[in-house]
Amino acid sequence: MNLFGAIARSIRLKLMLVVLATTLAALLVAGVALVIHDLTAYRQSGINDLLAQAEILGLASAPALAFDDAKAAGESLVLLKAKPEISSAAIYNARGKPFATYARAGGAVPDFPRLPETDGSRIDGNHFVLFKRIAQDNEILGTVYLRADYKWLQRLLNYLGIFTAVTGLSLVVALIASVWLQRVLTKPILATATVAREVVEHRDFSLRARKTTQDEIGSMVDAFNDMLVEIGRRAEELSASNRSLEREMAERLRADDERAKLNAELEQRVAERTAQLESANKELESFSYSVSHDLRAPLRAVVGFSKLLVEDHALQLDAEARRKLDVIQSEGARMGTLIDELLAFSRLGRKSMQMSDLDMTELARSTFGGLNGQVEGARVEFQLGALPRAKGDRVLVGQVWANLLSNAVKFSSRREKPRIEVSAISDEREHVYFVRDNGAGFDPRYRAKLFGVFQRLHSASEFPGTGVGLALVERIVLRHGGRVWADSRPDEGATFYFTLPKEQVHEPV
Repeated sequence: MNLFGAIARSIRLKLMLVVLATTLAALLVAGVALVIHDLTAYRQSGINDLLAQAEILGLASAPALAFDDAKAAGESLVLLKAKPEISSAAIYNARGKPFATYARAGGAVPDFPRLPETDGSRIDGNHFVLFKRIAQDNEILGTVYLRADYKWLQRLLNYLGIFTAVTGLSLVVALIASVWLQRVLTKPILATATVAREVVEHRDFSLRARKTTQDEIGSMVDAFNDMLVEIGRRAEELSASNRSLEREMAERLRADDERAKLNAELEQRVAERTAQLESANKELESFSYSVSHDLRAPLRAVVGFSKLLVEDHALQLDAEARRKLDVIQSEGARMGTLIDELLAFSRLGRKSMQMSDLDMTELARSTFGGLNGQVEGARVEFQLGALPRAKGDRVLVGQVWANLLSNAVKFSSRREKPRIEVSAISDEREHVYFVRDNGAGFDPRYRAKLFGVFQRLHSASEFPGTGVGLALVERIVLRHGGRVWADSRPDEGATFYFTLPKEQVHEPV
């Protein structure tokens, strides 16, 4: 069994089941409604018929009750033989005593009520039961009692037989209609399915299904044909795209070969540059050694001999000569400090970092404590906030705090109440630490010069220094994967910021 045959048979079966189920459902609903209506009407008509019989008996028995003529009352009850559905009847006098009775011939001996009940009717099992008062001139003369058959089950069975016959006939008609509908509805669907199968097997998108109706199935055939047109167009575009992709793949393979050759050349160049860098590092180390020894020796001689000249020949020198010798000594000492900081800056990039967990609050407090004893003038007000812990080289990060705090102390030393604030903020990626002072500040237009080597925004006569400290700060922070910047205005103090990442980063090569 192929796919399209199964689909066709499924459609036929579904269509037949739908027609039969619809017919059966309609018949069930109609049949149930008719049965309910008939049983209700049968019950009401039975009660109404008994009520009419009771009124007739009441009118006929009233004189007999009035004159205490039981024979006449019994003759009235005998007339009930014309109503075979009434199984028993009785007339009670005003005192509630049986006056006359009736029982259907051939039936069981009835069990009459000992006392009559109030006016009304009810269903007692398979019987109607009715009590009706006999009144004349507003005087109650007695009561009529009637008991009749309530054949609801027989009536229901009769209806079920009729319903079964009607249902069978209706289903036969519905089956015939469904066969006709199958021919009308499934034939164009089967034809469309056949075309679809041929398209799948031969990939011939020029085939078209024939439209035989103008209804929804005809619209479906039109949509199917339009789909074949679109699929054919897309197939052609896909084929052209595949050819284009094949050309691109060939070009990319050629590009990959060229890239591989270029990578090989780049690796060779990197190896050559690495060798050159290693040679340059060795030359830099040699230069550092030369600076630390060859330059220091004559500098120590100049400073030393100028000091001996002052000590041994002080009496032979006038005040101007001694002043000039003092200048030589101070400038020599400053040059020695400059050489030390320059060497520290040049060696910073080659020194390996020992990463550890840092208590930044304690590190900043201890660093300032070491600086506070060297402060001249008014005592600095130091405000230290809670600083988040960080990961870094303790010596290098300590040098960052030393340079920033010493600058803050130096540039705020001329204030009447110098103040330094240290605190931090954090975000998802990094901690931001800052040092704020109320010192001399600087012009923000020259902010770019702050972190350059030997760049100073104040003269040496105002604030001493070599101009290397902030360059060291920037280089240390960058090696830790952070950033550094500053904000200030002249005479309004300055704030220096630096960041350290929350996660330890690999040191850049």
